[in-house]
Amino acid sequence: MLNYQQARQILDAAELIHSEQVVSQTVQRLAAEITQALSHQQPLVLCVMGGAVVFTGQLLPQLQFPLDFDYLHLSRYDKKKHGGAIRWQVEPHETVKDRIVLVLDDILDEGVTLAAIRDKILISGAKAFYSAVFAEKETGKSKPCKADFVGLTVPNRYVFGFGMDIQGVWRNLPAIYAVKD
Repeated sequence: MLNYQQARQILDAAELIHSEQVVSQTVQRLAAEITQALSHQQPLVLCVMGGAVVFTGQLLPQLQFPLDFDYLHLSRYDKKKHGGAIRWQVEPHETVKDRIVLVLDDILDEGVTLAAIRDKILISGAKAFYSAVFAEKETGKSKPCKADFVGLTVPNRYVFGFGMDIQGVWRNLPAIYAVKD
């Protein structure tokens, strides 16, 4: 766990990638796109904990249609900078069988986590699977799945803020930052 001074040093040395204003406008745009696509389907919306909680909290009030809500929790990072094996910690409590499901996540990095979620949801009998990610990392590599709704792109660097953490801290920032190379 980082202490206060270590956390401040990380932020002070980081580069601002997307401002608070850009982040807010991005959430508004995504809400409009999702509303247009899913407003007549009453989807089950699943938040991927804990990274997508900030994105979800700002997006849901802007969706102008009835929906059901639940969450799931799996991890590949565990406060590390590189992903490992997927660990399911909490599966959705709501049944996904015969439902339109929209999964909200903070970032589409390599796509491994989102692909695992998609596969599990579809195997469990969902009628349709949609995903919205606040950010997609430009890795230059092929990904096992694509998000249906993408907020903004970020460079292939370690990014944090707006739900994304760095060593467990700074999820609460209203903007997106990157560690300098």
